[in-house]
Amino acid sequence: MNDAIFERFFRDYEGLSLSADRAFASVAGKYPECVKCKPICSDCCYATFDLTLIEALYINHRFNMNFNQNPPEALLEKCNKVDRELYKIKKRAYKSMESGKDEKDIILEMAELRIRCPMLNEDDMCDIYEFRPITCRLYGIPTAIDGRGYTCGLSGFQKGTTYPTANIDQIHNRLLQLSAELAAAIGSKYTRMGEMLVPLSMALATTYDDNYLGISEDDEPAKKSDT
Repeated sequence: MNDAIFERFFRDYEGLSLSADRAFASVAGKYPECVKCKPICSDCCYATFDLTLIEALYINHRFNMNFNQNPPEALLEKCNKVDRELYKIKKRAYKSMESGKDEKDIILEMAELRIRCPMLNEDDMCDIYEFRPITCRLYGIPTAIDGRGYTCGLSGFQKGTTYPTANIDQIHNRLLQLSAELAAAIGSKYTRMGEMLVPLSMALATTYDDNYLGISEDDEPAKKSDT
């Protein structure tokens, strides 16, 4: 694995994270009475969403560095437990879509589900706060997804009033672009690797080695013998 390639893309990702932090700070500065985020407020830690490849790789990398490549088994089991729960939810959603239910309605229903993040500790604090996902960084200010506006239910933002809004679709598309470029740069044999979306729980519990990423030498076609 070429670490220099990953470091380059990780810097790009960190730039996006910094932009998200600045956007949040800007809105919080202009509307302090509306942004209710504070320590031990964990409303956003029950939201369900997926990560793109670049974000999954980055957070997995920082997570393992944080524990010197040896995360506690209890923490990984929490991730696995949540991952199993999310798998059941997605399976039900897929069946609903097959039965003809509108995809947007399904997405809205899933967005309303509350599942405790495995990184929310017993003190209601985030165990990966410094490298939390971008979605978490923007929670608490107005956001827009597919043209629909969203705000934290605990915030003071008023319906029908115009506020600066973070466009989640634009951010997601940029993350997908970075993911596709990274997959190409490492020479992954998986043509759709850059489109991969996984929940945080799976991203933390996964071992992203060369074999998983499709760049293992063992996967190369056998060379023809000259004899």
